[in-house]
Amino acid sequence: MSKKLQPKLPEKQVVIYQAKSGAIELKGDFESESIWASQAQIADVFQTERSVITKHIRNILKNEEIDEKSNVQKMHIANSDKPVAFYSLDIVLAVGYRTNSRVAIEFRKWATKTLREHITKGYTINRKQIGKNYDAFMKVVSDIQDLLPENTVLDPKNILELVKEFSGTWMSLDAYDKDSLSPIATTKKSVSLSSKELLEAISNLREELIRKGEATDIFAQERFIGGVEGIVGNVMQSFAGKPLYKSVEEKAAHLLYFLVKNHPFTDGNKRSGAFAFVWFLRKAKAKNFRNISPPTLTALTLLIAESNPNKKEQMTALVTQLLK
Repeated sequence: MSKKLQPKLPEKQVVIYQAKSGAIELKGDFESESIWASQAQIADVFQTERSVITKHIRNILKNEEIDEKSNVQKMHIANSDKPVAFYSLDIVLAVGYRTNSRVAIEFRKWATKTLREHITKGYTINRKQIGKNYDAFMKVVSDIQDLLPENTVLDPKNILELVKEFSGTWMSLDAYDKDSLSPIATTKKSVSLSSKELLEAISNLREELIRKGEATDIFAQERFIGGVEGIVGNVMQSFAGKPLYKSVEEKAAHLLYFLVKNHPFTDGNKRSGAFAFVWFLRKAKAKNFRNISPPTLTALTLLIAESNPNKKEQMTALVTQLLK
């Protein structure tokens, strides 16, 4: 018999895992691509004591495994004189990995099977959830794989991050396929950037990484003088008195692309490019720079590194799509 968590509002359901006794179903908050469940509901699903759930959640948040601010919310419910804490799908899954009940063990078996499919196939398919969008979903997988040159092998987990991000942007990827994708220009404002301040910011990153033992002395050392200056000049160039790249998002996308593809440094071009991308968006106070999660930025950076050079305009346009 299926057990169900009862989150906020939507009536649709998504199967989280399926054991021999049947599927455990979660009603989804599809606008935020998550579900919300109370401690009592999580305890009910994994068939364990609420005190066990409380302990696991406390440790998950204490260790900063999951960000509390975006994964815990207080809601008012009927017959309660105070708000009740509800937890996101990420926390529900993390609890499932820690709990030792029979149901939780079945969950981990399902999770291992699903992860194995992710790694060996590059994706897994939940036909019940995808339903009518099955063909579109498969096209997204194909479109993202087509961004790479022939015979390029990219970690399937990185492809999955992009499938997740692009899952609701079928039209964008279709436009990419037809070479008609246009960049999204959300933040049109005057912003300055010099090679001196960018190199200083990357130098600070270098010192921090070396201090942590995560980089060597050759990290972010310019291959030749003026390499980064040329990239900044390209990003900030103007024509007839108007900037070539009109929005902050376009400038940031091209900064990421050029730093990754032009290899201005002896070592650390991808890490430096990803850092500069976020640093520039933060410096420009772009509204949506937090839309790209760290795993997605990692996947996107690797994808740019392996992409066909003749697809530069489409790649940078895709970056701006994720910032909209």
